[in-house]
Amino acid sequence: MRKTPNYEQFLQFSTHGVIATDRDGRIRFVNKRAREILKFIKTKMIGVQITKLLPKTSELVTQCLATGKPQLESQIQGKRVNLIVNINPIKEGKTVSGCVCNFLRLDEFESTAWKLESFDLVDRQFKTVFESSSDGIWICDKNGRVVLINRASERLGGIKREDIIGTKVSDLVKKKRLYSNYVTDEVIETKRVVSQLQHVKNTKKTVLCTGIPVFDRNDKLSMVVINERDITQLEALKVQLEETRKEKDRYKNELTELSMLELKRQKIVAESNQMRDILKTALKLARLEVTDILLLGESGTGKGLLAKFIHNNSQRKKKPFIQINCAALPENLLEAELFGYEKGAFSGADEQGKPGLFELAHEGTLFLDEIGELPFSVQAKLLKYLDDHEVQRLGGIKAKPIDCIIIAATNQDIEKFVRQKKFRKDLFYRLNILTIKIPPLRERPDDIFELANSFLRHYNRKYKQKKKLNPLALSLLQGYSFAGNVRELKNIIKKAVVMSEGNVIDTVILSSIGKEVLEDRWKVRGADKKINNLVDMLSALEKEMLKNAMRHCKSTREMAHFLNISQPTVVRKLKKHRLSRSIIQT
Repeated sequence: MRKTPNYEQFLQFSTHGVIATDRDGRIRFVNKRAREILKFIKTKMIGVQITKLLPKTSELVTQCLATGKPQLESQIQGKRVNLIVNINPIKEGKTVSGCVCNFLRLDEFESTAWKLESFDLVDRQFKTVFESSSDGIWICDKNGRVVLINRASERLGGIKREDIIGTKVSDLVKKKRLYSNYVTDEVIETKRVVSQLQHVKNTKKTVLCTGIPVFDRNDKLSMVVINERDITQLEALKVQLEETRKEKDRYKNELTELSMLELKRQKIVAESNQMRDILKTALKLARLEVTDILLLGESGTGKGLLAKFIHNNSQRKKKPFIQINCAALPENLLEAELFGYEKGAFSGADEQGKPGLFELAHEGTLFLDEIGELPFSVQAKLLKYLDDHEVQRLGGIKAKPIDCIIIAATNQDIEKFVRQKKFRKDLFYRLNILTIKIPPLRERPDDIFELANSFLRHYNRKYKQKKKLNPLALSLLQGYSFAGNVRELKNIIKKAVVMSEGNVIDTVILSSIGKEVLEDRWKVRGADKKINNLVDMLSALEKEMLKNAMRHCKSTREMAHFLNISQPTVVRKLKKHRLSRSIIQT
C-alpha cells in the first residue's frame, strides 16, 4: 500500500523558505529551501533561538508572538541576502503557541512581481489596441471557431459578439448567410495568408477580408486572425479625392485664365511656354514681395516691362516705381542720383540738397537697369544698402532707413565681369539668388505672331490707320533672327504702318528684314543662284503669296479679298507669274 506524504514532507519541497518557532522563539522546523536561501546548509538550526541566527527577522517574530497578529510583506536587508518575509501566528484556540515564517529572496519576488505586472500590462495593451482598431478583427481557433471579435467587427457586420463567439465562421456564411464568403477554412487548409472581398448582408458593406495563420512554437497552426477593412469607405474617399483634384484643377485653370487676362491688361504678350513660365515666376515673386531680383536677357527682350509687371502685381503697385539706367550717367552724378546729397555736398549742389532715387522709391520699387555698368565704388554702397536697408546722402552724417524692392537687370555676362574684377563678387552673389532669364525673341517664335499683331493694333490706333499684315509676312517674321529682340520687332511694325502706301504692310516689312530670311526660304525658280536683290525678293514673295491665295480661294474675287487688292490686279499678277489656271473670274 502506497504511503501518504505527511505535512512536513509537503513543506520540505515548498518553493518558499519556511521556518517555524515555538512560543519562546526557538526554531522547531526548517525546510530545505530556507537553508538554501539563508545559506545555512550545515548550520545547526533546530532548537536554536531565532534571535541568534536571524536577528532582524526575530524582531518581527517577537512582535507576532506577543500580539498574535500576522506581520506580512516585510522587507529585510540582511548581510547575506535580502528577503521578503510573511510571519503568521500558530494558535491553539486563543493561545499563541508559535509562528511560521514564510520568505523569498527579494530578487525572486521582484522577478515574479514584474512578470505578473508585465503580463497585466501586455493584456491591457492588447485589449486597448484590439478594441480601438478601426478595422474589424476576428480571432478564431485552429478549427475555425470564433474566439473573439472587436467592436469594429460588430459595426461592420451589424452583429453582437455574444451571438458570434463559439460559432464556426463557416456556419455564419452557410447557415445564417451573414456574409457572402469566408477565408478561415482556406487559411487553415493552406496555412497561408488569404484575402477576399466580402459582402455583408446586414450593413450592405463591402469589406476586404484578410486571414492570417498564427503558429505555435512547434510550427503548428494555433489560431487564425482575420482583418476586415471597409472598402466602401475607401471608395468614398477615392471619389472625394478625385472631386478635390478636379476642383483644384478648375481653380488652377481659372487662376491661369485670370493671369492671362491680367497680362493682356498690362500689354504683356506670353504665348510661348517659356514666357508663361517666366511670368508665373514673376507673379509669385511679386505676390511675396521678394526683393533683390536679377533680370537677365539680351537688349530689347523686355526686362524693363517685366520689372514693371512685378511692381504692378505686388502690394506696392500704388507706390512709386523708380527706374534708372546705370550706364547713362557718369560715376559722380550716378552716386548723387541714387543716394542723394546734402546742402553743400559738392560744388554746384542744390542749396536745399536733394533726395536720391532710393528715397523716392521708399515703399515702392527701384529698378536698376544695366547694373553691369554700375561703377565699382557705387557697387559697394549698393551692397551696403542691401545688407542694412539704410542710405546716407552724400555729405550727410546720418543714415536713413529705406524700404523698397530692388530689381536689377543687365544684358551683360556678369559672371565674366566678376572674373575680370569689374563687378564685385559679393554683390553678384547677393543679386544672383533670385534670377529670371528672359530668352531672346528668336528662341520663342510663338510670341512673334501675337506681338506683331499687338504692335499693329497699337500703331493703327495711334496713327488712325487700318493696315493689315498677311500670314506669309508673319511667317517671314518668325524666321527672322531679331538681333534687337522685341524692340526691333516693334520698330519694324511701326515703320511698316507709317511708310506703307497701301493697306498691306508686307512690302515694307520685307524691305526691313532684308534678304536674311528669304535667302534661306526662296530661290528664283529655274536658277541656281540665290536671290541677291530686293526686286527679286519682292517678286518671289509676291509669287508665294499668290500661290498661297490660290490654295485657299476658289475665285479671283476671293483671292482679291484674301490679299486685300483689286480683282484686276490679281488677274494681272497671275499672268505675270504664269500662275493662271482654271479659276473662275467672278
